[in-house]
Amino acid sequence: MSLPAALQGSFRLPVMSAPMFLASGPELVKAQCQAGIIGSFPALNARPAALLDDWLSEIAEDNAAFARQHPDTSVAPFAVNQIVHRSNARLEQDMEIIVKHKVPIVITSLGARPEVNEAVHSYGGIVLHDVIHNRFAHKAIEKGADGLIAVAAGAGGHAGTQSPFALVQEIRAWFDGPLMLSGAIAHGRSILAALAAGADMAYIGSAFLSTAEANIVPEYQQMVLDSSASDVVYSNYFTGIHGNYLRGSITSAGFDADALPAPEDDTTPTSAKTAGSKAWKDIWGSGQGIGSLKEATTVSGLVERFATEYRDAIDQLNQQARVAHPASVN
Repeated sequence: MSLPAALQGSFRLPVMSAPMFLASGPELVKAQCQAGIIGSFPALNARPAALLDDWLSEIAEDNAAFARQHPDTSVAPFAVNQIVHRSNARLEQDMEIIVKHKVPIVITSLGARPEVNEAVHSYGGIVLHDVIHNRFAHKAIEKGADGLIAVAAGAGGHAGTQSPFALVQEIRAWFDGPLMLSGAIAHGRSILAALAAGADMAYIGSAFLSTAEANIVPEYQQMVLDSSASDVVYSNYFTGIHGNYLRGSITSAGFDADALPAPEDDTTPTSAKTAGSKAWKDIWGSGQGIGSLKEATTVSGLVERFATEYRDAIDQLNQQARVAHPASVN
């Protein structure tokens, strides 16, 4: 099955950015698109809700202007993430704005809604639904999603626990449509590995926390740069859904990162509960791939590093193939 037109551009890399709560805004998205990868942000990051209309206009207009000024550069499309769970009171309003702007790619999370898919299809857009295991993947496609985002173990935010190799293998056994892979991808060779595993694109979020365009406080960015996979804690305590968070932020907020209770068994000391912490503000999400992030950079700088690493990984793989199977490699 060929990819939809929105995913067939001359991208710098086969990469789609993951929408990060609070961190992803217009500046990050525009920089990602103009660097040649698909940018994205959660609709709920636009607060108040009326700001979503302004953000979509800004992103589209600035990307178009950049394309005119740099005719030899390919500007990638952008995506908007919609939480389609019934608890999202803004869903209908935000969908009206998305349809108005004809957003080319919509990412749906926490449920699969046929009416959302139909609204996006009405103007020729595509829907990619994120899933943490094969059962949800089947449901998403049955309800009209065009493609899937496999959110595997090690991904930032609300991640699953399955190996990326296992998850992609199970999905590819029956689905040949668009498939993105998320899970601790923060290096060019990991992008190549995602494609080798069967994905069409790598889906990268946490690495962009190291960039100047990310809408995060300096302390958050520094903690990302100072941390590694062992500093990421997987818990459902903060939102009721399992996700990956930075140990340092959990500790700073007054919690014991090694003894977080289940949401239904809340025995957290009152002092911790009253520390003023909120998962969307003081408890900072991150995937396990951050160990390869050593310095603050820009989106263009990070994408350039990824591109160099990606090319080097391809060259190394070809060289290894020549040594191991010289007669079969041209």
